[in-house]
Amino acid sequence: MRIALLGYGKMGRIIEKFALERGHEIVLKIDETNLDQLTTENLQKADAAIDFSTPHSVMGNIDACFMAGTPLVVGTTGWYEQMESVKERCEGSNNTLLWGSNFSIGVNVFFFVNKMLAKIMNRYPQYDVQVEEIHHIHKLDSPSGTAITIAEGILEGVASKKEWVNSLVGGAEEVVAKQEQLLIESHRIEEVPGTHTVIYSSEVDDIEFKHTAHSRAGFALGAVIAAEWLKDKKGFYSVKDIFDFNI
Repeated sequence: MRIALLGYGKMGRIIEKFALERGHEIVLKIDETNLDQLTTENLQKADAAIDFSTPHSVMGNIDACFMAGTPLVVGTTGWYEQMESVKERCEGSNNTLLWGSNFSIGVNVFFFVNKMLAKIMNRYPQYDVQVEEIHHIHKLDSPSGTAITIAEGILEGVASKKEWVNSLVGGAEEVVAKQEQLLIESHRIEEVPGTHTVIYSSEVDDIEFKHTAHSRAGFALGAVIAAEWLKDKKGFYSVKDIFDFNI
């Protein structure tokens, strides 16, 4: 495959490494120094594009890929409030987009088990629940997209929680969640790739369900696999369409 990389920071370079190892060709690399190269002509040289840019760049990259008709994998977070309009435009223009808050196999197993655990814990209202996420200090959005996906899985299963709220520890204003709110507590610490913990607490004990990423390699490899999966497909997909955990 010929792949365009939209965002060529640390993640972009790791994605490039895996793509080349899997026999693909990188035909375009876009970062803040060469935005003038993000053209329809250049995008149409690629069989797929992979976006790991920034929350303020991603919508422009999506628009450019739709204009070029280039299938797009979006790993950037911070744009999910526009999800429905992007889906409508994607399907209405016969384009192809696959998004994910996290592409690693381990995290997607975590998402699946998290939903099952939430349904079980819904039977035991003496347990309160919250989510904790830790990322590197360079991460621009809070909470992480992975934490949001985890929280939404909990909201599906735990009837006592109606919405999630975020508190960035050390931020300008830390949030105290109400009883019906699911707290996502965000920490930004040095170069932590990503740690996510679901904590169910009662007076007698705590249950902790945790995923710790050792590097960004799992995210990058998963993004390349997602681009391969998109070949010859049209439509709007999420990363969960790639993984089948039905048991």
